[in-house]
Amino acid sequence: MTSFTPTARRREPAGLTSDIISNKPLSLLAAPRLIAVRPRSAGPRAGPRGAPGEQLAGGCFRSRLGAGLVAAARQGLAPEPRGYGRGPPPPQKEIVYNKLLPYGERLEAEAARFLAQIKENLARAVQLQELWPGGLFWTRKLSTYIRLYGRKFSREDHVLFIKLLYELVTIPKLEISMMQGFARLLINLLKKKELLSRDDLELPWRPLYEMLERILYSKTEHLGLNWFPNSVESVLKTLVKSCRPYFPEDATAEMLDEWRPLMCPFDVTMQKAITYFELFLPTTLPPELHQKGFRLWFDEFIGLWVSVQNLPQWEGHLVNLFARLATDNIGYIDWDPYVPKIFTRILRSLNLPVGSNQVVVPRFLTNAYDVGHAVMWITAMMGGPSKLVQKHLSGLFNSIASFYHPSNNGRWLNKLMKLLQRLPSGVVRRLHRERYKKTTWLTPVPDSHKLTDQDVTDFVECIIQPVLLAMFSKTGSLEAAQALQNLALMRPELVIPPVLEKTYPALETLTEPHQLTATLSCVIGVARSLVSGGKWFPEGPTHMLPLLMRALPGVDPNDFSKCMITFQFIATFSTLVPLVDCSSVLQERDDLSEVERELCSATAEFEDFVLQFMDRCFGLIESSTLEQTREETETEKMTHLESLVELGLSSTFSTILTQCSKDIFKVALEKVFNFAVSNIFETRVAGRMVADMCRAAVKVRENQCLSLVPLDDDVLHDEELDKELLWNLQLLSEITRVDGKKLLLYREQLGKILQRTLHLTCKQGYILSCNLLHHLLRSATLIYPTEYCSVPGGFDKPLSEYFPIKDWGKPGDLWNLDIQWHVPSSEEINFAFYLLDTFLQPELIKLEQYATGKLEMSRDDVQQCLAIVHNCLIGSGNVLPPLKGERVAHLVPSLVSLEETKLYTGVEYDYLFSKIITLCLFFFLQVISDVLQFQGSHKHEFDSRWKSFNLVKKSMENRLQGKKQHIRALLIDRVMLQHELRTLTMEGCEYKTSHQEMIRDLLCLSTSSYGQVRSKAQQAFFTALGTYNFCCRDIIPLVLEFLRPDRQDVTQKQFKGALYCLLGNHSGVCLANLHDWDCIAQTWPAIVSSGLSKAMSLEKPSIVRLFDDLAEKIHRQYETIGLDFAVPEKCIEVAVMLQKSEHPSSNFTGLRSEEIQLGIQRQKEKNAEALRNYENLVNMLLDCVEQRNLPWKFEHISIGFLSLLLRDDRILPVRAIKFFVQCLNHDAIVVRKVAISAVAGILKQLKRTHKKVPVCPYEISGNPKPSSIQAGDRPDNQWLHYDSQSLPKTKEAWESCCFVEKTHWGYYTWPQTMTVYAPVEHQPKLGRRRDELTEAEQIIYDHFSDPKFVEQLIKFLSLEDRKGKDKFNPRRFCLFKGLFRNFDDAFLPVLQPHLEQLVADSHESTQRCVAEIIAGLIRGSKHWTFEKVEKLWKLLCPLLRTALSNITVETYNDWGTCIATSCESRDPRKLHWLFELLLESPLSGEGGSFVDACRLYVLQGGLAQQEWRVPELLHRLLKYLEPKLTQVYKNVRERIGSVLTYIFMIDVSLPNTAATKSPRVHEFTARILENLKPLMEADEEIQNHVMEENGVGEQDERTQGIKLLKTILKWLMASAGRSFSTAVTEQLQLLPLFFKIAPVENDNSYDELKRDAKMCLSLMSQGLLYPQQVPLVLQVLKQTARSNSWHARYTILTYLQTMVFYNLFIFLNNEEAVNDIRWLVIKLLEDEQLEVREMAATTLSGLLQCNFLTMDGPMQTHFEQLCKMRLPKKRKRDLGSVVDTIPSGDLVKRHAGVLGLSACILSSPYDVPTWMPQLLMDLSAHLNDPQPIEMTVKKTLSNFRRTHHDNWQEHKQQFTDDQLLVLTDLLVSPCYYA
Repeated sequence: MTSFTPTARRREPAGLTSDIISNKPLSLLAAPRLIAVRPRSAGPRAGPRGAPGEQLAGGCFRSRLGAGLVAAARQGLAPEPRGYGRGPPPPQKEIVYNKLLPYGERLEAEAARFLAQIKENLARAVQLQELWPGGLFWTRKLSTYIRLYGRKFSREDHVLFIKLLYELVTIPKLEISMMQGFARLLINLLKKKELLSRDDLELPWRPLYEMLERILYSKTEHLGLNWFPNSVESVLKTLVKSCRPYFPEDATAEMLDEWRPLMCPFDVTMQKAITYFELFLPTTLPPELHQKGFRLWFDEFIGLWVSVQNLPQWEGHLVNLFARLATDNIGYIDWDPYVPKIFTRILRSLNLPVGSNQVVVPRFLTNAYDVGHAVMWITAMMGGPSKLVQKHLSGLFNSIASFYHPSNNGRWLNKLMKLLQRLPSGVVRRLHRERYKKTTWLTPVPDSHKLTDQDVTDFVECIIQPVLLAMFSKTGSLEAAQALQNLALMRPELVIPPVLEKTYPALETLTEPHQLTATLSCVIGVARSLVSGGKWFPEGPTHMLPLLMRALPGVDPNDFSKCMITFQFIATFSTLVPLVDCSSVLQERDDLSEVERELCSATAEFEDFVLQFMDRCFGLIESSTLEQTREETETEKMTHLESLVELGLSSTFSTILTQCSKDIFKVALEKVFNFAVSNIFETRVAGRMVADMCRAAVKVRENQCLSLVPLDDDVLHDEELDKELLWNLQLLSEITRVDGKKLLLYREQLGKILQRTLHLTCKQGYILSCNLLHHLLRSATLIYPTEYCSVPGGFDKPLSEYFPIKDWGKPGDLWNLDIQWHVPSSEEINFAFYLLDTFLQPELIKLEQYATGKLEMSRDDVQQCLAIVHNCLIGSGNVLPPLKGERVAHLVPSLVSLEETKLYTGVEYDYLFSKIITLCLFFFLQVISDVLQFQGSHKHEFDSRWKSFNLVKKSMENRLQGKKQHIRALLIDRVMLQHELRTLTMEGCEYKTSHQEMIRDLLCLSTSSYGQVRSKAQQAFFTALGTYNFCCRDIIPLVLEFLRPDRQDVTQKQFKGALYCLLGNHSGVCLANLHDWDCIAQTWPAIVSSGLSKAMSLEKPSIVRLFDDLAEKIHRQYETIGLDFAVPEKCIEVAVMLQKSEHPSSNFTGLRSEEIQLGIQRQKEKNAEALRNYENLVNMLLDCVEQRNLPWKFEHISIGFLSLLLRDDRILPVRAIKFFVQCLNHDAIVVRKVAISAVAGILKQLKRTHKKVPVCPYEISGNPKPSSIQAGDRPDNQWLHYDSQSLPKTKEAWESCCFVEKTHWGYYTWPQTMTVYAPVEHQPKLGRRRDELTEAEQIIYDHFSDPKFVEQLIKFLSLEDRKGKDKFNPRRFCLFKGLFRNFDDAFLPVLQPHLEQLVADSHESTQRCVAEIIAGLIRGSKHWTFEKVEKLWKLLCPLLRTALSNITVETYNDWGTCIATSCESRDPRKLHWLFELLLESPLSGEGGSFVDACRLYVLQGGLAQQEWRVPELLHRLLKYLEPKLTQVYKNVRERIGSVLTYIFMIDVSLPNTAATKSPRVHEFTARILENLKPLMEADEEIQNHVMEENGVGEQDERTQGIKLLKTILKWLMASAGRSFSTAVTEQLQLLPLFFKIAPVENDNSYDELKRDAKMCLSLMSQGLLYPQQVPLVLQVLKQTARSNSWHARYTILTYLQTMVFYNLFIFLNNEEAVNDIRWLVIKLLEDEQLEVREMAATTLSGLLQCNFLTMDGPMQTHFEQLCKMRLPKKRKRDLGSVVDTIPSGDLVKRHAGVLGLSACILSSPYDVPTWMPQLLMDLSAHLNDPQPIEMTVKKTLSNFRRTHHDNWQEHKQQFTDDQLLVLTDLLVSPCYYA
């Protein structure tokens, strides 16, 4: 779409000023080549605001605006007078294709009429408070309007529609399904954000936030009080995204105030806060408002992101936010300081396996970044002056290139492929935005930061190598093909040649067909760039013919996939290129360029190509003839594969014929017809293919192609016809699918043939004849384009005027498409009616007589009759009028008209004819379903065509330029689809009486006794239900008739049929679950009571399965149905404005006050009625359950239904509450489970609200508010900490203490208004007597005060359900929490004895039960008074002590969960009894090591929930644990490790965070290092010789040290994945110790110490380093390299490999570090220990391979020098001499040189750089050196041979002949086998 800058927008072309000034729209009468152009009003609307101007009919006239109008004037178009003075405002954006329809000129008025109707009725519905059906109906019509005409309304209307829908969506009590409907339409209206600027529209953000909070973070959903559909989350998020650009400018600040208090990194709220920020923060503010936009939060968030190391869940959301910020503000943010960090993290996030021992931290696998957003971020940062991003991007691809090689595979591959596919498309999108897109109100990219041509070239160069490798990837070539398509748009000259280099050999190869399919699909991707050549790649088109000729052998009957890809390949190229032989031009013209001359001579081969292609196709057809075997088995159908081949063949062939010149066509035509006529094919497979080829030929040029079929009379009654006749018929029926006008010449003959063949006895024969009739009717009556050439007007002009080569790959011109339409002429319509009169009427009369019993017919005759009727109907569906009949009234009461709108589709109806049809429509199924559905094209066909259109469009699209630059055939197709869309929408969905009768007939058929008939009829039935408005209400009672238990006459088959009708198909309506009270109140009770029906038998598995499916579907699809349909004032205001708006104005005056009163009254009645329905439904379901002999299954179903009816805005009727409470003790466990959830929900409904009061945290703490944000422990949040000196242990202290339950409040900042619970006297009364309770509460009170009931309940709850699988059950916990919350301690006396008894029993299920009750007690006592709480803890403490001493393997998890749940969201000062109890002495040693470990686990559960508010407890625990770190028992050690992680979790190094009051890591580590000194200083190897027992005496320091070290290892391993920041400086000092211990070999028999050390190193090496930590690590590594343990030196290298890769760009950014590493590795190459040398070589090769180091001159000479070291002379040695086992220093150095060379060679496994041949020669010189050198050389050579074997042909080119000789000699020399 081009945009006009404000100045240009005023300037109109000269010759037309008169029209423009008078401002009357030009009307272009239906001249086919013109497009209606409406000048925009030059009124005040087109002022110089930066908003987009009218987008002229979808972006035509890029610079040709003038030309278009002048041309219009030349055609002599008189301006059409209009009634009013000012023209209507320009529409926002129309669908331009409407103008190209043959009846395009009518649509203007039609759209205006339709829009006026929508505005009037929508406004009316809202003012009358009628959301359903009126509001919903007309919003649906608005979305239909958008589908048909685009956004064809004025800007004013656009804004009003959006405001109205925004108000509707955010109605708080709105029913979810309505909310989703409105939201989807609103998203659609906001979709094109360039149409409305921020000045036009402003939307508040808070209502959306409140809605998300209510729905996505619902407090009641988990209790089953609200049922939301699964799709709701994505709809809401998309809605926020669409509204985001229009949030007011102060929104950012408000959002930060709202959500900053949630940012506590230890809490789940952090995830919530960042998710909200990612979703809501606006990033499209104009530059002058950046102070109010991202500048407010950017530094804070990027600081947070940079300092977090361990990829918590929310980090990904931050990345998404930054990516969006970068995209929307290119050039306004300086990313350079962060680039190395960004790329390092993206590389880490790919989870590539690296290094010699690969241990991946499992967490990285789940929380990685989303590739799409990473790509967005990278592409947005590219360009600009610094070029830093491109440098890093090249680095990234260099480092991961080898992972793309096809021989590598793993779960990381998908990510890599996605990266490859998304990056080019991201860059193309950005280029489009910068260079081609219309400027809109969105911030443009400043010139300094636009991508230059050089940037693009650099980008393409860095990515092309990996893409070429990925072509043959294991996951298929799709991603590579898409990447290549986009790259070729940018730089064809860099992309296409290498692809072709791979393609030509692949076309020759016979052994590797996968190569062929991969390369062809890639060439198809670049086809358009290849053919159009252009200035960058002029020689492109010359490759086309050679490619086409070589692809022909791919049409191969034996290899299906190859065949299909070849068809696609040939079709793609022939669509793009006119197949015209231009070789004669060479003689006539001499002004051609070199390339053009070459092309002209090449085009002589086209004819040859077409003929060869046909020969191939004939071969294919002959080989796929049906063999005799299948002929006998009556398979009507082709196999799936065959039908695909048929499709490929016919579409490719018709494309070729469409695109070729007359001469080539003639030759081809003769060839096809000779083939068709001289052979006879069976009609099912081969026959269809040949007939298709003929049809293609006829369709393109209708020269005298119609051959006629000879017929004899005696054939008419044969059962089996001979092949020849069948084949001729088939041929004929296919070739009549052509332009109707051509058929008129043959009408007599065709009529005769039909008369003789329609009544053949042979079924195959008359079906073919019916096809013929169908095709004739369709050809005569449909509207369709008649040609699809790539150039309008075809190629038949003489070459002197028209030079086809200029049109290679040319896009169609939307404005001169010049479509040749076939519009039925009156002659053709008459012909159609003649056919119908002749053939349809007699059949209808026959059927009518048969139905009334006047005429006897055999079954076959009836079938034949119906086949004829069916084909007539579908052939002429679009000229038959819609069915007559009255509307079925009174299905829904409404104050708004619900009528349908009629659309014009180019057909005038003939009403005479309709009488006959309506007479006899009550027959056969197919006919009925077609009459209901058919209007000239089928919906599902249309959908699939729309999909395939979009696919083809994608594969040939030019994304770079955009602006609808598609090839012409595609554009024509799109216009045709627009026509079909109109015909489909047009069939009104009004439900008339005739439809009603038919649907009832369908219902009869759906419950018939034949299974097949039933299933066919049910399909038609479901489609019909989806088509007509409100017909479901009419049908439900009829379906339910079959389920009535008192009917005796229903058969099982009917019963099943009716159930299927209720169930619905997987996509359509489900009758049993319409979201409407009237419907549910009928269906649910009927389903339950059908259990008493005679036809029901639970012995039949099919019926049982049906009921299961029904219940399951209802549960899955149920959404809470609204009870309150009120419309707020705001909506009504907008509706009134909408009604008053002009253009098109409605003739509607406004509502009278009595109407409005009526509306309000109706709405109140409606609410009351909904409520009545709700209560009736509950009561009916309860009645059903109480029926005497109802089978158990139905009882369960009905209880399930009842549980769906719990809501959060109404308390369940008392009778149902009683029922559920009694169900708690039901015999069936299923019922008990449902009842537990339900009662928990009911208790939530009965919860009394607790009053809150605002407090000021700064006053409580006595500290002023800090000026800047500072997180962590500040003076003003100190009062929240747990302090054992001032615990509330008395009533006064308790009541004066200000409890804050939520853990995150106050950590980052305080909320705007901080509220806490008011004092006791303001809260609801506790300890109420029975007579103070409500009726509902009394029921619960009575049951739970009854000892027998409770005893039974506890018995049931302590049974085990599934052995070994049971866990702590949150639902039961909610039940008890609710009981103690609502009735405080009323039930404790009854429960106490049970609790004591349960605790004493150590069985798993009893312990679980008591844990659930105790957790419920502690959480339920939130609002109890001090006395009650104190009494409670006196009871609980002994219980908990007993429980903790009885803890077992099975139950420790449950107790952990119990304590954690109890402490969650509770002020720690309220729970001081619990914490003191847990901290008594966790490691007492009583009960053995296991109990100790469990106690720690339970304690950890409690403290972890309290996060940062209990520093004192953490210090106490640490102090207690430190002396015990030398534990002997492994399980206790592991637990201590985990506890330490949690203790130090709070010590985070996040930006602007105060130092914590909790224990700090570095102080602890310093103390540990002190104790480990003896180990650090010792030199000998550390053995683990500690026996597993805690000796009494003091062991020596060393043993203590080893024990301590084991625990410390456990701690480091545990914290590697959990804490926010990793290895601090002190921990680095432990590294030398680990290096020393870690084993070298991979062997599991090592003891725990060594395994842990190895694991720990592996985890530490994967950690993310801060730039300032790099020198420290290198310091440690250098120091260890001098160590005298070779194990340590070896382990450094493995550590280095992983560390460098996982922090690649951070190291690369630090030159000194790179040099240090290089020096380290080269030094270790000369190590005296062979293993270390070899590992150093491996490391060097890896560093070279990921381009961390480069193979430069100095390095190469250094190795060459080393290789030249003289070897010591060999002396004759005595056998026993010791001296020789140590290699001499010279040998080591020489070996180091050889290893260095070998590392260089192995560092490029998949290609041969220029320096490689020489190095190989140098190496080969050392083949006969002494060991270990000889071994190294051999290994290197064999590896070289293995990795270069695949592509040896191309690698050979790099070597000279002499080098090749030496090499071949080496690789095959005897030494290879030695």
